[in-house]
Amino acid sequence: MATKINKIEKSSKQILFTKENYMLMIAGLIVLALGFFLMAGGKSQDPKVFDPNEVYSSTRITVAPILIILGFVIEIVAIMKKPKSE
Repeated sequence: MATKINKIEKSSKQILFTKENYMLMIAGLIVLALGFFLMAGGKSQDPKVFDPNEVYSSTRITVAPILIILGFVIEIVAIMKKPKSE
């Protein structure tokens, strides 16, 4: 009975995330923020004139969504990564 209680106490004291998990989470958040920043882009020279080169630039259409997806993948990996057993 005592060994069963000791096992329960040890399992309840295990930490859920390690420093490596938190570092990956921070990296994922930085990549996500960069992707959203690139998708927002800059302001137009003249707000009354539509410029398709600014709206449909390769940065906004291709690079930013790839960074956002990559950021979410990093976040999923950071959450799912198990700590190394000691």
